[in-house]
Amino acid sequence: MIEIDGSIGWGQVLRTAIALSCLILKPVKIINIRKDRPKPGLMNQHLMGVKTAAEFCNAHVKGVNIGSMDVEFSPKKHYFESKYIDIKTAGSISLLLQTLTPFLIFSDKEIELAMKGGTAGLGAPTIEFMKYLTFPIISKLGVKEPEIKIVQQGFYPRGGGVVKIKFFPTEKLNAIKLLERGKVEKIKGISISGSLPIEVSYRQATGAKNLLLEKFEDVEIVPQSVDTLSRGTSITLWANCEKSILGSDCIGKKGVPAETIGRESANELIKSIESNAVLDKYMSDQIIPYIALAEGKSEVKVEEITEHCRTNMKVCEQILGVKFDVDEKKKIISVEGIGYQK
Repeated sequence: MIEIDGSIGWGQVLRTAIALSCLILKPVKIINIRKDRPKPGLMNQHLMGVKTAAEFCNAHVKGVNIGSMDVEFSPKKHYFESKYIDIKTAGSISLLLQTLTPFLIFSDKEIELAMKGGTAGLGAPTIEFMKYLTFPIISKLGVKEPEIKIVQQGFYPRGGGVVKIKFFPTEKLNAIKLLERGKVEKIKGISISGSLPIEVSYRQATGAKNLLLEKFEDVEIVPQSVDTLSRGTSITLWANCEKSILGSDCIGKKGVPAETIGRESANELIKSIESNAVLDKYMSDQIIPYIALAEGKSEVKVEEITEHCRTNMKVCEQILGVKFDVDEKKKIISVEGIGYQK
């Protein structure tokens, strides 16, 4: 059993370790989970990730309870079936998908999930980020892009968001070289206000658009006003480039004008574009498990080598036996993948 220190990288260690363990059927023990967080150990969304992954690989698990800092996960056999998953809180659907996607893409049949929880929350990608950035980028490795239908938005604290996802069978992943981004072709976005006047989503969109138009000509941000159990806002922006996509997202904060939230997200996207990176700082860690599983040598140029990125590389090295090379100056990450096939 591979032992992994969960005190670094916080919940990211758990998500990646469980995903890879489930896929290759290799047992892992994660210790010191979220050790230095204000509330250490498993939270509800982490709990759901472990429990749900266990159902897909008939795993025997120990330590699966709220606050647990040590988890043993011993997978036995793949059992990939469509299912309904209720996180029961505003826990992030996107973070749960980070656990499930690396193995569900290797199912031998289509898998449909209906998921209930949070669609936008602190420290997690919005579900729009997953739909318009994460999935299109991993499709570059040969994955048929999963389909996402956002049925209902859900904000903290009550959640209640509903998302349907369909995964398609993939035999193997192909190595990628993402070293040049190409020109920015169009900037798009979605500004959402939940159980607030529609003017809020328009103001949020306008704050972002006005700033972006100072540097780019083609900018389209769609405002949406929806009914939600808890009030909240989110904005997701993405720049479609010749060879990649860069993105940013933000959620509303109490007492902060909607225009300010929009500008904050726009500033993040502008920073990513001006870095000349091919992948933004959020995708830098999300891409890691996929290039480690791919066949051949992958190279990606990232905006920033974040702590989550370093954590994911370390976990992949421990479980898959790969070795990442990092050019700190050029911010290029390369790895010879294991060529996993289902």
